[in-house]
Amino acid sequence: MIINNATDFGETLRKQRKAKGYTQKYISEFTGFSISFISDLENGKSTIELGKAIYLANMLGLDIEINVRGNQ
Repeated sequence: MIINNATDFGETLRKQRKAKGYTQKYISEFTGFSISFISDLENGKSTIELGKAIYLANMLGLDIEINVRGNQ
């Protein structure tokens, strides 16, 4: 999937988390990140850093792509 914005990034994370059968609570306990942070990220809430990074990459003609490891 080509990532063009924070929403795309969040949707990809959510789909992968669900495909692995993980809950936000499990991820929170494993990583130490708050559930609200994980939820915000999955819902495409732009952070200054992520929003700017995606914008800059797109402006420079770069695509951000996330692939499941091991799949070609």
